[in-house]
Amino acid sequence: MDERKRKRKLSNRESARRSRMRKQQHLDEMIAQETQIQEENKKLRQMIDSASQLYINFASDNNVLRAQVTELTDRLRSLNSVLQIASEVSGLAFDIPDIPDTLLEPWQLPCPIQPIAASADMFQY
Repeated sequence: MDERKRKRKLSNRESARRSRMRKQQHLDEMIAQETQIQEENKKLRQMIDSASQLYINFASDNNVLRAQVTELTDRLRSLNSVLQIASEVSGLAFDIPDIPDTLLEPWQLPCPIQPIAASADMFQY
């Protein structure tokens, strides 16, 4: 009976050792996976930050361009009114150009049929 108990104890110890080893291996794998996920998360955050900064820059540039369009449209209207007055005073017929709709409605593309060319490199971070 003692021999059976001793063998059983030995078998249990070996089984517990293998179980601890498997548990440690699993823990090591989980830690490695956590590190990998944290690195991936860091890269994704950097990409999001870069994309956000690009968006802010583009939005700022867009606001400047809209302000310039507004200013230039106002100048064109003023010049057209000067030409109109000069035409009425002098009796000469001046060709007064119309203000293009794209200046009055900048959200409409002037050539909606033509594709806008862009390279994949312009979105690299």
